[in-house]
Parts: sequence; C-alpha cells; structure tokens
Amino acid sequence: MPATRAAPPPSTPRRDATAHPRRLTWRDRLYRFDMRYVPYLLIAPFFGLFAVFGLFPLVFNGVVSLRNYQLDDPTLPPWAGFDNFARLAGDEDFWNALYNTFGIFLLSSVPQLLLALVIASLLNRRLRAQTWWRVGVLLPYVTPIVASTMVFAVFFSRDFGMANWLLDPFDGTDAPVDWRADKTHAWIAIATMVNWKWIGYNALLYLAAMQSIPRDVYEAAAIDGAGPWRQLWRITVPMIQPVVVFTVVLSTIGGLQLFTEPMLFDLNAQAATGGPNGEWQTIAQLIYKVGWKDLDLGYAAAMSWALFLIILVVAGINTLLTNRLSGGRQ
Repeated sequence: MPATRAAPPPSTPRRDATAHPRRLTWRDRLYRFDMRYVPYLLIAPFFGLFAVFGLFPLVFNGVVSLRNYQLDDPTLPPWAGFDNFARLAGDEDFWNALYNTFGIFLLSSVPQLLLALVIASLLNRRLRAQTWWRVGVLLPYVTPIVASTMVFAVFFSRDFGMANWLLDPFDGTDAPVDWRADKTHAWIAIATMVNWKWIGYNALLYLAAMQSIPRDVYEAAAIDGAGPWRQLWRITVPMIQPVVVFTVVLSTIGGLQLFTEPMLFDLNAQAATGGPNGEWQTIAQLIYKVGWKDLDLGYAAAMSWALFLIILVVAGINTLLTNRLSGGRQ
C-alpha cells in the first residue's frame, strides 16, 4: 500500500500588520528625524550663506553689467544691453590688463606648483627636525599678505632694494635694475611675491597626499633602479593626481584674480593704474579702477563677468591638461 502523507497542521491565521500598527516611540521618531532631516539641516547653513553672499551678488552683478550704472552721470538711459560687453573688444586697457594678468599668472603658477612638488617630496623623507621643516614652509602663508607685500615692495626698490644688491655680482652693468620700469621686471617681482606666499601651502597639500602612498611602492621602484626624480614623476604625481588637479584649479583662480600684490607694488596705489603706463595692471586692478575711481559700475560689472568666464575656461583647460599629463605618466 502506498504510504499515506500526514495531513499538514492547520495554518494559523496571519496577523494583518495594517490592522494593528506598532506605535512609534519617541526614540523611533527621533531616529527617523535624525536619518531623514538632520543631514539637510546640517548643510543648509552653507547653502544659505552661499545664496546670500555668493549667488545673489553674482546674479545682481550680471544685471548691473547690462545697465548704464554711471554714478557721476545719472542722465544716461538705464538699460545698456550688451553695449558694455561690446565695449570690451576695443578697450586697450582691458587687453593690456588681460595680457599682464596671464603673464604674471604663468610666471607664478607654473614654478609655484613645480617647486611645491619638489619640496613636498623632500619633506616626505626621513629628515632631522622634520616637524620644524614642515611648519617652516607654512610660515609665509601665515604671514599677512599686506605686510609681506609691502616688505617685498621695499625689497625690489631701485636704489636701496636688496634684490639689486643680491644681483650685483652677476650684473655686468653698474646701473641698478628698475623693477617698476617695464613689464618683464615687474612681472618677475610680483610673481616672486606670489610664489613665496603659496609654495609652502601647496607643498603641505602635496605632502598630505603623499603620506597615503605605501612605502612598498617606493621600495619596489628603488629595487628596479628608479631614482628619486623618476619616482616623483612616475609614482608620486600619478598617485596624488586629485590633489594636483585641485591645486592647479586653485592656483588658476587665484592667479587670474590677482589684486593685492600688484596693487601694493605700485608706488601710487590709490590710482590703481599698475605703474605709469599700466606695466603690471591686472584685470582685478582695472575692475577696481573703473568701478570705484571712474564710478562706472556697469562697465566694471561687465569686466567682472568677462573675468569669470575666462577663469572658467582656463581652469577647465588646465584640469584637462593636468589629468592627461599626470595620467599619462603612469
């Protein structure tokens, strides 16, 4: 006879969860509030401050750039359209300031980041008084920029500056170098101020990224015959690529907005002309001069938006080039 199966036990009726929902305690409500809403509350102050002090001035500046905002001539028609932007194309002062800005930017940013990489690589080794050296490279960044710039302005003076005293053994002429007489010398002087200020800061950023690279990688490279210089460019730079890109973008923004150093390097700083003939006048200086000396706020706002777009383009190009160069070294 075939075996008979035992009848399954009668199934107990399932409890409907919706019939009698569990009452939430205050701990449950607090946990739900913490998970759902607290992250938004924590980041809300940043977005609020950005909207008030970042987004609103940017939008308002764009509106002003489309208007005739001449403070000393209220009879002008209020709406200018794109006339202020069209005026930039034929403005020799604008193109001269743009040329100066890019010249100083190249002389400062490129050596600045390269020297920062080398210094960070040296600080990443076992050195005596290692903490002292690491803190020492940051001292220029801690120094107030106005104080350091005024010291450098005296350092690069024509008659009694220490720069000419240091160059005297290598200079074949007896005439001192006038650092404010032409573009080349003025650019070098201002770029020196910028490099002195920011090399240590960037070096510590690179050093912090280098600390995460395993020592085994360098030991294996040394066994394969790679020297320190080859290790820097073949191992270190590709492995800290995100930090390199960050410093490139940061130096691009700061270099194209340069204001304090060229402003205080001018003996007649109140005029904001960047020298007698605009030898080192930057875009930021020209915006200040047009807006607060010539009282043409509409045209100054148009210059500000033009500078904003230029920074976006240059920062994007530098980011692409940095990613390609540092990635290609792997």
